[in-house]
Amino acid sequence: MFKIPHNALVFVGDGRKALFLRNAGDAMSPNLKTEKVFEDVNPLTHEQGGDRPGRISEAALPGRKSAVEPTNWHDIEEHRFARTVAAAMEQLVRTSKAKALIVVAPPRTLADLRNAFHPDVKACVLAEIGKDLTKHPVSEIEMHLVKDASI
Repeated sequence: MFKIPHNALVFVGDGRKALFLRNAGDAMSPNLKTEKVFEDVNPLTHEQGGDRPGRISEAALPGRKSAVEPTNWHDIEEHRFARTVAAAMEQLVRTSKAKALIVVAPPRTLADLRNAFHPDVKACVLAEIGKDLTKHPVSEIEMHLVKDASI
């Protein structure tokens, strides 16, 4: 059984939504309270850009052209959102003088966060959980964290 220390911060997020929670309970019976919520409006890629993908002439084969993969604006925005919430987490860690942080995010977002977290934030991380719990209410997030024996 995983224990969340009293006053530990719990980050639950994905590429579009982030919850900053704090354990107001104790390690045996957590009581997560919402500190901040971030939501990003990230329209589908085709709604963000309508340009056709470019083409490149290949010097080795004159007269032939290759298509360039289209820009995925939606994907780019998710990476930017991860950097934004990582900066907000740094601010919260500094102002609250938090000593413990649990990060819950899908694996891809978790990788973005690892790259974006300041060393002071990384030093506080007790656990990283590769799950998407952003669509769950806080009470269910508590249950998932407490019963998750794989941590």
